Amino acid sequence: MHRADAASSTGTDDERITAEIQAWVCSTPLQGLVSHFGGTWPDGDLTDVLRFLDGFSAHHWDFRGGRERPDAREPDLDPATATLVLDAAAALGLIHSVPPARSAYAHLVVLGGLAHACVRRVAYAAHLLRAGLPVSGEVAVLGSFRPLSDWERRTLADAGLPADETEVDVLDTAVRRVFEVTAPAEQDGVDAGHPHHSWSSRTYRPDGLPPIRVLAAPSSEPDQRRAHTADTQRFWAGHVRLAPGDKVLMVTAPIYVPFQHCDALRTLAVPYGCAIDTVGVDPTLADLAVLPEQTLTPGRYLQEIRSAIRSMRALHTAARQPG
Repeated sequence: MHRADAASSTGTDDERITAEIQAWVCSTPLQGLVSHFGGTWPDGDLTDVLRFLDGFSAHHWDFRGGRERPDAREPDLDPATATLVLDAAAALGLIHSVPPARSAYAHLVVLGGLAHACVRRVAYAAHLLRAGLPVSGEVAVLGSFRPLSDWERRTLADAGLPADETEVDVLDTAVRRVFEVTAPAEQDGVDAGHPHHSWSSRTYRPDGLPPIRVLAAPSSEPDQRRAHTADTQRFWAGHVRLAPGDKVLMVTAPIYVPFQHCDALRTLAVPYGCAIDTVGVDPTLADLAVLPEQTLTPGRYLQEIRSAIRSMRALHTAARQPG
């Protein structure tokens, strides 16, 4: 699932979302993984299958245990299992980059992440724009006030980049460097004394390109956690006044495409009626080599297959809600 047009008011769109979820979760590669890890495919409809897969993946493929992704443990997989996982991840759309499906977009959205990923995704967005991809609205670079880990700061320093303090700082620095801008044309925000309650927005206007907004949102559950991707997407949609029929291109890493595409459908396409395409950064581009992609292990792919399952379950629930 890398592309979908959705408007929750029409049954055909909900049916298409359901069909795409069904095709992914009931695919031969995913069923093969479940069988290899000792599972028996359930009887029942898509709701039953998603419930089963959520529980099964929690038991077998959750290596984070509530921690941030860099702190996940790496499972000890034998070579045959590792090969099976990588083959399944490729078939499920977590490894290879694909180009944007449309010739033009209303908005281009860059999703934040770990520090090296922030830099690479901003650079890939610049590559798409300079290669001639038309964007009639804005480029939105979405992050959070998550503090960087020591490992992330060392990674930036080793590449000769500033060792920023937070994810949104890395995104802002990358925008200034890649788009050759020095100061925002507009900025707004609230410093509430705690990052879970605070937000910031900085808009740059590079010559010959769309405006670029770097945005960090408050958490929708500030007493429990920091803002996550869905919080920031909803916050951005309110700022940009996302409209039905708008075509939005999401940029992330290939490993996160299925999971973050479904989150974008749930948080943007279903309520706003916009069209979503999601692409991963092309790892072969030389202009991204300042911070090459980290080596991804079979354990990481299993973890993100679980993330995709959970995101699809939430999307399936949202698409079936009346109105």
